[in-house]
Amino acid sequence: MSLNVEKSKQMLLESQKYLAGGVASTLRASMKPTPLFAESGSGSRVRDVDGNEYIDYLLAYGPLILGHAHPAMAEAMNEATKRGFTYGLQHDGEIKLAKLLTELLPCADKVALSGSGTEAVMLALRLSRAYTGRTKVVRFHGHFHGWSDAIFTSFLSPDMKQSSAAQSFMASAPPGTGGQSENSLQDIIMLPWNDIEAFEALIAKEKDSIAAVITEPIMCNNGCIGPKAGYLERIRELTEQSGIVMIMDEVITGFRLGLGGAHGKLGLKPDLVTIGKALGGGFAISGVAGKADIMALIENGTVGHLGTLNGNFAATSAALAVLRELGKDNGSSFPRMEQLFNRLVAGLRELLNKHGIQGLINQAGPVFHFMFTEEKQVEDFDTFNKRDAAKYSRFAELMLEEGVLVRPSGLWYISTVHNEEDIETTIQAADRALAKLAL
Repeated sequence: MSLNVEKSKQMLLESQKYLAGGVASTLRASMKPTPLFAESGSGSRVRDVDGNEYIDYLLAYGPLILGHAHPAMAEAMNEATKRGFTYGLQHDGEIKLAKLLTELLPCADKVALSGSGTEAVMLALRLSRAYTGRTKVVRFHGHFHGWSDAIFTSFLSPDMKQSSAAQSFMASAPPGTGGQSENSLQDIIMLPWNDIEAFEALIAKEKDSIAAVITEPIMCNNGCIGPKAGYLERIRELTEQSGIVMIMDEVITGFRLGLGGAHGKLGLKPDLVTIGKALGGGFAISGVAGKADIMALIENGTVGHLGTLNGNFAATSAALAVLRELGKDNGSSFPRMEQLFNRLVAGLRELLNKHGIQGLINQAGPVFHFMFTEEKQVEDFDTFNKRDAAKYSRFAELMLEEGVLVRPSGLWYISTVHNEEDIETTIQAADRALAKLAL
């Protein structure tokens, strides 16, 4: 029996009259049978305008680390809004949040606050160029660093489907969208990730022109692929030796893998780290944290850091509430989320065997990527591109019919309020969905 989403379909048609594309972010258009319109959410559940309720593993594409309408956040925001939303002046929330971030993030001497992950990356790149006096930036195939012209390439998450596997290892950086300046990516050098020989060869040749190397600690969007043993450590070693700024993009992993971010978990100290998504728990806030001498370029006016709503009172109040909740009981929510996902991943793997479907799951604690592929392991972007994306999109649609909301690309998130019942219900739903998929 197909899912009744008629009201969502009607609202999409209405939205398309006024809102370009009918959705506020291009990514959302990929959902089948139609982009859903939400009515409300609470805890681990979200409800659409047709009255359907779903266990939510999309979690607003990552920010909802505390789930929907968390009481502690609701209380914090209610109190904050009584004092005002934003002032265009400084306030105590900025001090409290910046101080807390420097205490939690191992690489953070000082912090700058922005509104989105894209803005944080833009600032980190600008700081790197000003600090080194160089222009080139090294980035990696399959990583995503926001949609600004200076870094946005066509090798994004699979939802966007803008590139083929054959194109993905082109030496040049193709633009990610129409309308990008042909010159916007001329300073970008693209490399395959997890290939230390390729990185070493590049550094030997180009180190004096490279301002920064930007990398995700885990390639979450495209396969949830972790770094090979010693890979990030070698990048850190070579960038330090060459006077290159190492930027770790933790917009996804920051405060999802742990309070100290992935770099804290891995024992690494990049020069700069970008944070966002989970930091705000659903409110727009991001930041750059890092070494004092680099951040000093903002203080002395060398690098401009602008933004009308940067560090606004509502956003900093939300972030403080999130970090307080995540820090309770010495961060006990992190191992709990991981344990729940361990159970879910084990259940899904059993079901793949049961239904004779070829697939695998790459897990990094409280985040994993589920894909249909004949490959025995996926450790690089090229191998990831061999997956059957259309088949997984169909699985996501079948899961929606079963009352489970998952991202069509295969990336799953969990929140602190998901529970054992959610996991068991999800496994049962996946059993029925995979049975239909196997027909």
